[in-house]
Amino acid sequence: MRRQLGYMAAAAALAAIALAGVAIASDQAVVVRAGKMVLRLNGGVTPKALPRYTFAPLGFHARGSLATTDGSHPPALGEAEFDVDKDVEVDVEGLPSCRLSDLQARDTKAAKGACADAILGTGSATVEVAFPEQAPFLASGPLILFNGGEQGGEIKLLAYTYVAVPAPTAVVTTATLTREHKGPFGLHSVVKVPRIAGGAGSVVSASLKARRVYTYRGRRHSFLSGRCRDGRIQARGTFRYLDGSVLSGAIVRACTTAD
Repeated sequence: MRRQLGYMAAAAALAAIALAGVAIASDQAVVVRAGKMVLRLNGGVTPKALPRYTFAPLGFHARGSLATTDGSHPPALGEAEFDVDKDVEVDVEGLPSCRLSDLQARDTKAAKGACADAILGTGSATVEVAFPEQAPFLASGPLILFNGGEQGGEIKLLAYTYVAVPAPTAVVTTATLTREHKGPFGLHSVVKVPRIAGGAGSVVSASLKARRVYTYRGRRHSFLSGRCRDGRIQARGTFRYLDGSVLSGAIVRACTTAD
């Protein structure tokens, strides 16, 4: 397996998983396996009881980790795609947005200062860096999710991190969200994965939490909202690696109606 995994985009992928349904996971972790790869995901939302017909604001937390059964370096992740239940919505109307140029080549303090009003969520991530003929080392950094705006029905999310691999580096990845009508699913997300540290860095864990409620033109909005019409919310995700392997899984969770 090739030893190349884009750290930031992998973290962004985990963030996207949260938006695409891991956020509604129970306290029990979800484990997805493919060959020697093992992906563990966990998370939850508040509140747990949701209206049956109207959408209510949600806050979420999510955590994920990637490992191999033999302890070897994970392969390179090339792309991740997610589909989320039609009873979960994402809304950024009227919310300040951030540009790639506002975040690139900036440390965490400067990035927050440039786009403070566009922050959707925060967390952290840890990457294992394995350069040839050197002992692997771990590097951790903040994970910040920004609103990148909506245009033509497509919502952009900018996932930022600042990590020493080994020199301090700011990496920004774009995730796209589009609304869809595909059976039980209503939202589609795509994350393109770049490389970092010359392809020597592999994410081993990431976490994210968010709750963004705001007012625009006198009306209350929530970045993430949901409802419970049929007693369950479901999502699915697919990870495509550069060595040709594919890891995919589905999540179905029970929800409770609040009315």
